[in-house]
Amino acid sequence: MSYPDPRYQGLSGELSARYRGVDADSPLTVRSGTQVHYLATGAGTGGEFGLYRWEMAGPPAGPTPHFHRTFSESFYILSGTVRLFDGDKWIDAVPGDFMFVPEGGVHAFRHESGEPASMLILFTPGAPREAFFEELGEIAASGRRPTDEQWADLYRRHDTHHV
Repeated sequence: MSYPDPRYQGLSGELSARYRGVDADSPLTVRSGTQVHYLATGAGTGGEFGLYRWEMAGPPAGPTPHFHRTFSESFYILSGTVRLFDGDKWIDAVPGDFMFVPEGGVHAFRHESGEPASMLILFTPGAPREAFFEELGEIAASGRRPTDEQWADLYRRHDTHHV
């Protein structure tokens, strides 16, 4: 494997780093007891990646096995225990555990312990996942119960294909 072709052609570098302090956070609640923190959005990284911190403390929750066609997804456990599905088996992942899922890879995650847990989720390239998370948050906050057809439409629009 080699380095990709250069994308920056300048000779002396530029002042383009972006700092995000810990107090810049305003988490989004997507399920009872689950908050998503936008650390770096696809829009904020020029489509390079999206990085999110999930903090889970509520009842058991998580998506069923699924895959994405347009982006990879990686999980890094920060605290607690999160069950990760690698397409074949469920793994009780603990702090420091990491799982990479390429495009098309079947995967899932669940928070089942009831104890607090947190993880980083990285999407590459930076797909617009915020709209998906925000719609999940609206559903949770409103108590709305989407029909099967409405769920299917939500997942289709956000490249989430359940198996």
